[in-house]
Amino acid sequence: MTSSLDLSHFLVLGAVLFAISIVGIFLNRKNLIVLLMAIELMLLAVNTNFIAFSHYLNDVHGQIFVFFILTVAAAEAAIGLAILVVLFRNLRTIDVDDLGTLKG
Repeated sequence: MTSSLDLSHFLVLGAVLFAISIVGIFLNRKNLIVLLMAIELMLLAVNTNFIAFSHYLNDVHGQIFVFFILTVAAAEAAIGLAILVVLFRNLRTIDVDDLGTLKG
């Protein structure tokens, strides 16, 4: 039995990943690590759609654009984790609500 995956399967996967990331952002507004992971999952969903359309249309531009998105996502993760380390060193917590106490 062979099964073929068409464009709609990948679009549904991208939509499910995007919905999970939106739910992760709205349900958990306390933990900064979970918020960063939800943003990364959102970017992964967008990349899945770019790759699916690129393959479906036989065009390389979507795949090239994914590399730029991955570069921005890696930079965002590095900066986000650096902010997380500074926050934990200063406040001994990673609660997002405590970020307001860092105002000068």
